[in-house]
Amino acid sequence: MSLNVRVITPDKVVWDAVVEELILPSSTGQIGILTDHAPLLTALDIGVMRLKSDAGWTSIVVMEGFAEVEDNKVTILCNGAEASSDIDLKTAQEELERVTLLVDEVTTKKEKIEATIELRKAKARLQAVA
Repeated sequence: MSLNVRVITPDKVVWDAVVEELILPSSTGQIGILTDHAPLLTALDIGVMRLKSDAGWTSIVVMEGFAEVEDNKVTILCNGAEASSDIDLKTAQEELERVTLLVDEVTTKKEKIEATIELRKAKARLQAVA
């Protein structure tokens, strides 16, 4: 048996395929999903989702959202998502360095929160390709 997984963002469908297993970055920690998993609705955090298929493991960066698991179908609705194959390692490293410096430079609380979110996204992108 297998799981049908769809990752949907406001712009496009990032993933729509069958997998054997997946690991989700939920807001309370990582959740592993296998075939015949109990129905579940969970909030997703910024992080890396890992999918195992016949071709091996694939990583997708998820930028917050929700996941629903029911009848071996997993639907993920998120603000943004990016397959690791679409991420350039050098660009991801440069972005992490830039955002790390930005966090130290901002002064207002709002700027600090926004910079911290960008830092978490940059770390997740680098983790997906590393």
